[in-house]
Amino acid sequence: MSGEEEERVSCCALNRIFGYEPGISHAIIETMGSAYAVFGLDADGLETVFGPYSKYRNHISAAALDSAAEDLARLSACGCGFVGCTDSNYPALLKECPDAPAGLYFRTSLALDHVFSGRDMISVVGTRDMSPYGREWTGKLVSAMSATKSRPAVVSGLAYGIDVTAHCAALDSGLMTIAVMATGPDAVYPWKHRAVAERIASQGALVTDFPMGTSPLKANFLRRNRIIAGLSGSTLLVESRRRGGGMMTASLAFAYGRDVYALPGRADDVRSQGCNWLLRTGKAEAVYSPDDFVARAGLGRTGCRAHLSSESLIRSRCPHRTGEDKIMAMASILSAIRGNRGITLDELVEISKLAWDEVREYVSRLECEGLVSVDVLQRCCIKGG
Repeated sequence: MSGEEEERVSCCALNRIFGYEPGISHAIIETMGSAYAVFGLDADGLETVFGPYSKYRNHISAAALDSAAEDLARLSACGCGFVGCTDSNYPALLKECPDAPAGLYFRTSLALDHVFSGRDMISVVGTRDMSPYGREWTGKLVSAMSATKSRPAVVSGLAYGIDVTAHCAALDSGLMTIAVMATGPDAVYPWKHRAVAERIASQGALVTDFPMGTSPLKANFLRRNRIIAGLSGSTLLVESRRRGGGMMTASLAFAYGRDVYALPGRADDVRSQGCNWLLRTGKAEAVYSPDDFVARAGLGRTGCRAHLSSESLIRSRCPHRTGEDKIMAMASILSAIRGNRGITLDELVEISKLAWDEVREYVSRLECEGLVSVDVLQRCCIKGG
């Protein structure tokens, strides 16, 4: 086993031992100079470093290294990998955090240095109980990021609501996206997002500090939030109740000295209480427009894109064989959706004076063209920018 491999195995062993107290692993690596040196301590050395009554003293052993080596072999067999905190490919911003893990498990089709090195990263997080407002603005903000020269990676947690919407918007915009999971690298939670996870693994990375076989326990989601915040130079909270995972991620980002942004919401909307509280207490900057956000986040200006009228947009997207009557009807429906976020199909029927079947057909075509999105309650929103 090479010295590099020994160091990687040692970091993996330390991550398993000190997973819930990662600060200890960093302290002893700094003291000893490397992760592998920690496992070279004799009984006297262990007592000097840990003290005679430490619960961890007996965990620093050859058996721990053997177990870690077996873990890495299983990881490789299922197409996953591990990067230790002493490796040059370990994320630099995450390494600055006092509670960063001793290593990260990952699954990606890309070179690891391409995923983590020299790239802006923005965390986009929020509630699982997403509103049409949250969906629309998540798409707008990620679309704006994709139009900048920086083209940052979008980091989130693969959860329902804002998280998976941000991942999908990044994938559709050609941005790299990183999903931080609360399970081992061999599992996807929620299982419904397995197809999205596969896309992420090919266009970005799935990462976690939990070993293979770890189930999605409640405590794991709290632990993984620090990685979402730690990977990113900025964190954007789109929607959140006063308490929740998104709020915890934003609070951790603030504690790490990172930039925090929040989308203001209505005073009486519980899904905006967290964002409004961060803004009121000065822990976050308000997001007023997509262009304003990317400029203040240091991503540069977005490319100048004219805001096409609904009719012009329909004509540019739809085949020439589409009849004039249909073009005008679809343009009318698109304008109604633009002006009435969350409008339902029934309300569109009333406004447009068209038959329900016609409205359903036109909305479906707009959805296929990527212009609108329709949720399970048949509420329609503009998609992306």
